[in-house]
Amino acid sequence: MSEKARRLFEALDLNHDGRLTRAEVISALRAKGPTLAARGDLPFWGVGDADASSALFDAADKNGDAVLTPEEFEAEVDRRFGW
Repeated sequence: MSEKARRLFEALDLNHDGRLTRAEVISALRAKGPTLAARGDLPFWGVGDADASSALFDAADKNGDAVLTPEEFEAEVDRRFGW
């Protein structure tokens, strides 16, 4: 996993179980998005509303099991954010 994707995944994994749920992604991006962007861990344009966060989740959840593994997350954010 790229360093940026790993840091972002860890920041969004609120319960530290190694997986991301839709609720975690939405909640964490809402609460931490501006700080993550200011630190360079997330592009400023990546800080969006709940719909944008949900769309990111849907794009990353390739197998449709409603959780994101680090690998699914990395593939989508690396592609989307150009990392």
